[in-house]
Amino acid sequence: MYQDLLQYIFSGLTTGAIYSLIALGFCVVNNTMGIVNFVQVDFVSLGGMLMFSALFALGLPMVPGLLFAVAGVALAAMVVERFGLRPARTDNHLVLIFITVGLSIILRGVIKLVWGKNRMALPPLTPDTPITIFGASVLPQALWILLLTVVVIGLLTFFFYKTSLGLCMRAVASNHRAAAVVGIPAGRVRLTSYAIAGALGGLAGVLVTPITTLSYDVGVLLGLKGFAAAILGGFGSFPGAIVGGLGLGLLESLSAGYISSAYKDVVAFVVLLLVLFVRPTGLFGK
Repeated sequence: MYQDLLQYIFSGLTTGAIYSLIALGFCVVNNTMGIVNFVQVDFVSLGGMLMFSALFALGLPMVPGLLFAVAGVALAAMVVERFGLRPARTDNHLVLIFITVGLSIILRGVIKLVWGKNRMALPPLTPDTPITIFGASVLPQALWILLLTVVVIGLLTFFFYKTSLGLCMRAVASNHRAAAVVGIPAGRVRLTSYAIAGALGGLAGVLVTPITTLSYDVGVLLGLKGFAAAILGGFGSFPGAIVGGLGLGLLESLSAGYISSAYKDVVAFVVLLLVLFVRPTGLFGK
């Protein structure tokens, strides 16, 4: 029973780390623009597709392929912000949210046209020989997911607290009117927030597809889970996104192991609703 529990915990943390990366992408855009960026779900799919092309079309090694995929999604996210959202010339959040829904549909259609509708597979970052940890079998890809998630969290912390652009983004998140008064360039901040969100979504797609399957719409369900994790932790809160993602992953894994895999989504979202009934702002929301 102890080994089974440990197995479920490792599985839940692996899935939860992916949810956390996606949730962080939602939070970055929300903090700078005050909207829900539904294109985030397709950044996940695009990351996996670019990784597939990097490995099998361009013949790149694994690490350069990963960097190519993440950078490619970040660039695509900047194009989405610059040519999809900025020309709207409106600050109405509801209008901007609907625009992101439309851009999500367009991007998904482009991905389907370029890569097709067939399901594909990505190889893991390292050989897929299971590693035994305290009696539980863990795939090396799961360890890479956890390690790279920790690295990303550390880099984001350094960026937001130690760099001038990161401090500008925090200022905009705190009070966008005051930030505009002191001359912080809103356009540059928004473009950077989308680039970071795209990179996070792309990394999530690269890391998760070797343990799932790759298709043009693979990011939809994962993105919705990441969105739920962001809400659970408190939308806009970076610590909340991390805790919410890990908590949602653990709930899914434990409910699948001890109840039934058919009910893992139901159990996770029921707990999410119960938390929101008690604390509507989420665990770390204000």
